[in-house]
Amino acid sequence: MAEKINSILKEILERVKPSKEELQDSKKSLENFVGKIQRNIKNQKINAEIFIGGSFARGTLIKKDSYDIDIFIRFDKKHKDISNLTKKILKNIKNVSTIHGSRDYFKINVSKDFFFEVIPVKKIKILKEADNITDLSYSHVRYIKRKIKSEKILNDILLAKAFCYGNNCYGAESYVNGFSGYALELLIYHYNGFLRFLRAMTKIKEKEIIDIEKHYKNKQQVLMDINAAKLDSPIILVDPTYKQRNALAALSDSTFKKFQKTCKSFLKNPTINAFEIEKINFDKMEKNAKRKGYEFLLIGARTKKQEGDVAGSKLLKFYNHLSGEIKKYFEIKDKGFEYNGKKSAKYFFVVKKKPEILIRGPLQSQKEHVKKFKKKYKKVFIKKGKIYSIKKLNFTLKKFLNDWKNKHAQKIKDMAISNLQVF
Repeated sequence: MAEKINSILKEILERVKPSKEELQDSKKSLENFVGKIQRNIKNQKINAEIFIGGSFARGTLIKKDSYDIDIFIRFDKKHKDISNLTKKILKNIKNVSTIHGSRDYFKINVSKDFFFEVIPVKKIKILKEADNITDLSYSHVRYIKRKIKSEKILNDILLAKAFCYGNNCYGAESYVNGFSGYALELLIYHYNGFLRFLRAMTKIKEKEIIDIEKHYKNKQQVLMDINAAKLDSPIILVDPTYKQRNALAALSDSTFKKFQKTCKSFLKNPTINAFEIEKINFDKMEKNAKRKGYEFLLIGARTKKQEGDVAGSKLLKFYNHLSGEIKKYFEIKDKGFEYNGKKSAKYFFVVKKKPEILIRGPLQSQKEHVKKFKKKYKKVFIKKGKIYSIKKLNFTLKKFLNDWKNKHAQKIKDMAISNLQVF
């Protein structure tokens, strides 16, 4: 088994590790770009400095559909509107788009699969002075570079990122609720390797607290000191650079449970497929549904919101709402959400029709409400002082969705969905 796993990990590492040529090309492009904005900073007499962050700086970049390099501009504390200042610095740069958030940052497309993200941050001496999570990025880069020098651990970080990416668990975005790159780097360092990390993840049953730098004496201190809103994750990973921060606050229970299953499956039966994003075969799914007597529906949704975390979270929120509406009238056998990273997503549902549903009415003592209920529903019965009716169902999911769309057009619009269609 060990030989098989090692062979798989060796092959995956060759696949995901950027070549020297790719890294050199990226570095050259980066140097040219940084040179331009450094000149702009100097010409505009702005007190700021540049540092490179993210996976590229920490040496843990993996091959993906597109590369991005984080470029941070650290502004002196005397500067206030640093997003607007960054916009001025980038004034003569081509292909710049603004990404709106708690603090605006900027995306520069170099090519169709390579871009820079320029992020304004405050230059701080004490970490509690941070106004934004990105203000901590400088300390994150310094910590990882100082702690992780072993090539084996760096390679194991690449494997962990590839494993999470292949299983849709990579990213702290709200439509993923998974492991950030920085969190994975900390976890691989803490567990001293990729396989040890996987084994440790399978054993977690209750809330786990990981405090690498031993900032706290006990679990109670952690729970008292970190913001309660940031303690919902199944693992609390105390940020070594800032002890009041949970580096895994974005990790949801559902994502983690899915991840645990994947870890157990891989350790039991290791395959290369465990690192690959599984494309949903909608045709096959529809055939299997029909064979079992179920209905299959593939739905497309679009939003005009900003692509990435904003669009993804809106599309996911609407998917969850729609799932709840469908569940009232159908037994959901399977469902899924597939976001393309842009402004659209696909939802699929496999359902079994309910023959009837129970309609709950008012209390028997509420005479006026009872009168209205009886007018709407002819056959009623009383149970424990409350009035009920049974409604027979004879419509398909497709008809239900079309009727629901027409009836709730305003709600769909209010939820930032610009288009909803059945494929």
